This record gives sequence, C-alpha cells and structure tokens, in this order.
Amino acid sequence: MTDDDRGTRRGEIGPTERLAMNRTGSFDWDLDTGTIDVDEAGLLVFGMGAGAFDGRPATLVQALAPEDRADLDAVIRHAIITGQTSYTAHFRVDMEDGTPQWTHVQARILRKPDGMAHRIVGIVRDTTAEVTHSDFVLELERRREVQTSIVERTTHALSRAVTVDDVTAALTGPGGLARLGADGLALGLVENGSLNLIALSGESLEILDDFRSRRLDRGLPLAEAVLSGRPRFVPAFPALGRDFPELAPYVARMRFRAACYLPLVAQARSLGGMALFYRGRTAFSADERNLALGLAAIVAQSLQRALLFDEERALATGLQETMLPRRIPEITGGEIAVRYHAAWSGRQVGGDWYDVIPLPRGRVGIVVGDVQGHDTHAAAIMGQLRIALRAYAGEGHAPSTVLARASRFLAELDTNRFATCTYAQVDLSGGTVRAVRAGHLDPLIRHTDGRVGRPKLRGGLPLGLATVFGEEEFPETRLDLVPGETLVLHTDGLVEQPGADIEAGLAALADAVRTGPPQAEALADHLSERLWERWGAEDDVALLVLRRSPDPGTPRAPRIHQYIHQADPQGLSDARAAVGQALRDWDMDDLADDAELLTGELLVNVLLHTEGGAVLTLEVLPEPVRRVRLSVQDRSSAWPRRRTPGEAATSGRGLLLLDALSSRWGVEPRGEGKAVWCEIGPVPTPAGAPST
Repeated sequence: MTDDDRGTRRGEIGPTERLAMNRTGSFDWDLDTGTIDVDEAGLLVFGMGAGAFDGRPATLVQALAPEDRADLDAVIRHAIITGQTSYTAHFRVDMEDGTPQWTHVQARILRKPDGMAHRIVGIVRDTTAEVTHSDFVLELERRREVQTSIVERTTHALSRAVTVDDVTAALTGPGGLARLGADGLALGLVENGSLNLIALSGESLEILDDFRSRRLDRGLPLAEAVLSGRPRFVPAFPALGRDFPELAPYVARMRFRAACYLPLVAQARSLGGMALFYRGRTAFSADERNLALGLAAIVAQSLQRALLFDEERALATGLQETMLPRRIPEITGGEIAVRYHAAWSGRQVGGDWYDVIPLPRGRVGIVVGDVQGHDTHAAAIMGQLRIALRAYAGEGHAPSTVLARASRFLAELDTNRFATCTYAQVDLSGGTVRAVRAGHLDPLIRHTDGRVGRPKLRGGLPLGLATVFGEEEFPETRLDLVPGETLVLHTDGLVEQPGADIEAGLAALADAVRTGPPQAEALADHLSERLWERWGAEDDVALLVLRRSPDPGTPRAPRIHQYIHQADPQGLSDARAAVGQALRDWDMDDLADDAELLTGELLVNVLLHTEGGAVLTLEVLPEPVRRVRLSVQDRSSAWPRRRTPGEAATSGRGLLLLDALSSRWGVEPRGEGKAVWCEIGPVPTPAGAPST
C-alpha cells in the first residue's frame, strides 16, 4: 500500500491532490520522441481535459495567442541552445469561456553526457489570482503616485504665489487644471456677505459669469458648501439641477459628468469655496475624496497668505501715498510726469519721494529722494523732510542753501536715519537747470538727437550726515535743457537689484530712456513697465520726468542746437555756415559775420584741445535786452586760459577775439564738462515781432 493510499484512506489529502487543488500540475517532455506527458492537474491549467490531449506539445499550447506561442518557443530554444539547465516563462491562456488565465512554467532541462538535451521536466501553475492581485496593487500604487504628484505640484505652484492674483494664476494658468487633476475650476471668495467668483477655468464654464457676484445663500452648490462648511461630491452631475433649480438651465450646457464643491477654511475662517469639475469620472473613492479635501486645504492656506499680503500692501501703499504730493502743478514751457511704485514686500514701506515746487519768477523746483530704511519710521521721516525741503525751496533760497537747511532739519529730528536726494531749480523759459546732489544718483538727459547723457553733478554727503560731519557744502552744477530735451530723476530702486551690478541697471535705464517715447507721461510709463519689475520689484521707486517743450522757432526767441563730431572735418565749416544763415534768416545780418568768427574760434578750441566733440547752441535771448547768445559745450574739465601771443604766433588769440567781439562772455561748469559762452548785442527787434 502506498503512502497516498494510506493518506487517502485516513481522510488525508496527498501531495498530488494538494497540487491539483492549487491548480498546479507537472509535465515530462521527451525531446527525442517529441511527446509530452502532462498530468490531469497540468492539463486543467492549460484548459483541456485528458481525453482531448494527444501527447503533442503543439496541442498543449494551442490555446495561447500566436505571439505568446512564439515568445514561449523562443525562451525554450534559447535555454536549450545556450546550455542552460532551467528556464521559466509567464503567459496568458484564454479558457473556453473566454476568461483569461495567467500561467507560469518552471522547467528543468536534462542533458546526456555529451551535453545534448533529451528531456524537460517541470511544473505549470495557474497564477491568475496572483497577477490580478499584483495588478490591483500596481493600480493602487499608480493612483497613489498620481495623487501624490497632484499634491506636490499644486503645493509647489502655490508656494510661489504672493498675491491673490498669483494664486488664481497658478490655478488657472498653463498646466493649472492638470496639476489639480481636474477639467474645470471655479474659485470664489466671501466678501461682505457675497460670494464673488474670482476665477473660472475650463471649457463651457464661461456660462457661470452670470453668477460672478451673488449674495451668499443656499441657492447654489458652492455657496451651500461655504455656508455649511461641508464638501459636496456630485458623481452624477446632470442630476445637480434637481437640487438647485436656479442652476438647472446651466447644467445641461456644462460638459461634465461629476463635480465636487469644497469649502475653503483656514484657521477657522471661511474664505470662500472651490469647485472642481470632471469629464471622465462618475464616482469618488475614499482616496479621491481625501485628495480633494487636501487640495482645498492647500488652496485655502495660500489664499489666506495672499489676502493678508494684499491687505498689508494696500495699507503700505496708502500710507506712502498720503506722504506724497496729491497734485503736481502745471508748468509753462514743459511737461512733468511722476511715478511711485511700492515694493512687493508687504508692510515694508519705503522712504522714496518726489516733489514739484512752484518757485518765484516762473521757475520750478524738482526733487527726488530716498530716506534710509524700509519701515513706517522711514515713511514718517520722509513726509516731514519733504515738507521742510518744500518750504525752504518756496522761500526762494538757492539750491545749495535748500539742501544745507534740509540736512540740518533732518539732523535735528534726533533720528539715526539719513536721506539722499537730487534737487534742481529749473527755468524753462531759458532752459537753465541749477542742480545739487546729496549722495544721490546722477540724473539722465535725453538730447534731441537721441543721445542719452548722465551728467556728473557735483554733490555733498547725504542729508543728515552732512550736518553731523560738518560738511554742509552742496555745490551747484548748471545744466542747459534745449527745447525738446528731457531730464530724468530717479531713486536707486529703478536701477538696483540685490546681487547685481548697478552699472547694468544704469545702462538698462539709459537704453530705455533712449528708446522711449518723447512725451513725459508716455516715457514715465515706458520706464515703469520696462524696468520696475526687472530691477525695482524689491525696493520702492520714485521717478520724475521733466521735458522742455520743443521750440517752434518764433522770431521772439529762435534757437539752433547742433552737435559737431571731432572726427568730422566738414563739421566746423557747416556749423559756421549754419550760424550765419540762421542769423540772416532771423533778420540779424549785422551780427552774422561776428557770430561766424566766434563760432569758429570756440569750436576750434574744443576740437584741437579736447578728446571729444562739441555741442553748439545759438539762441536769441528775449529779455531784458534782445541779444544773441552763443554757447559751445564739451566734456573736458580744463578751462581755457588767456595767453599773450607774439607777432608770429598762429594761436592764442581766441579769448582776445571774445573780448573784442562780444558784449560779455564766460565759462561755466556743466555736468559733463564745461561750456564757454558769449553774447553779442543788443540787436534791434525785427519788424512784426513783439517788443520786449
């Protein structure tokens, strides 16, 4: 009696039965005869009965798909040819009822002494349950990876959001819906008892524009979620109209199959609600519900930070704006534009300011400055300093005196803060600018020929520090604005960025001034748009643009303005001819010869004794006595000196000619060098021109 018989007789299950019950069988394949012996359990794994099997391997695998048979054959051939002693294979067998069954084969190859394979013995096993469970686990893992990715990508996108606009851009911009794993989104904020939709994204959702601002009640699903504080999951979206009749006409036009309405709550404060819409979903698993709630929590926290930032920014901007002048006075002979931008840093109020001050005799004072620090104390000091400087300027003091007194005022405030600024008195009727600087950046001038210069203003220490160190000297620098030229004053926030070279910012500003529109308002907008977000987003910016009106060339005060390049040999002759022709056109023939001669002398002095070109200005001064003024400006700091030439000398007589032919002359420092000028006259008033 065998062990199996004894075990069966005692009611026990033998090894063969145990294997069969687990759908595991065996086979013995004789390679010499080409027949294979498979036990009953093995045949069941292949989906056939004992009576239907003829012992041929091809019959055994006929239920396999052709590609699976080819793969199995390739595995066996490779194992036999390469001398392996075993192989495994995994393939699918379609049963008679059409259900798929996964089968695993594990075989051992028996070889003769010469290495030739002659038998293969092994087992076959039904692994459908294992594969199904594995697929379930893999699918579950895939879903968890997708959910984790949604949370991580959404969190990363919202981590960079500062304002409410940034939050909505992260949710509705490129890739926003994909990050949320949704096909549509509606975002609403609670404000004064209303639910205001601030973002809609997704095809067909534009029809919800009718609900942009609604009283907060239970007539809509999103409002209900906000009021109740509980989410609402809608797996059958078309049925939503039954519960919310007001929404029913819109549901049929919205191409979604499911939706969820989520309250946005942060620190026990109800901020609003978020709705997510789906096209391919008809149910919400527990994991999917938890994911939606997690996304709502992330969005709520981001919105809370953004709302707080927007409130602080509005407070800071409002405080700063109250310190700045409410109205810019109108000026005659030019146009002024001012801009102020607060930093993108919450309550970090800055001390930047600008001002335009009407002065006696038709002049105007302009100032741009910056108090040290970024807090409310800096803003308060700025307000006091601006008013004090305005008062000193309005009293008619010289620019150097205005800054000296302002420095003393700041020092007497008993604060550790200092301030930098540039102040200038401008006479637009003649184009004269008397500028002083206290530790501030130099201004820029855009000339009528498109060049942009940065005149070097002589200056002193910052306000406050100048008084502390007993250095209240603020030397003036004279600049001339010809008709059509533009003066640009600014604070460092427009050109400076932490970690970057300020020269790069100054170069970018000069290029923007050069390429910008001529009008003051348009140029101010151009500079703000191009540079503030690039350089000044982390600091306050004050900007002032002053443009002298283009001169129409009236007989009362005609003018020409010309640049002579040092490398242009014809430029000197052309300049002399232009001066003579202009005076003849203006009915001043008596002065034409003298003016031509003096033009040549002044230009020759520049072209021979400096390393650059010259700017020639010829104008008729209308008051108090009508006369001609000739000016030549260069970039050299060396002043002309009087010499006594001998009889045979060929140079040195230029200043003698100035003395002889002009009524008066002089030399003035300019921001980029000096200007030698002379006046010829008086001249008679031409017929038909207004008398002076």
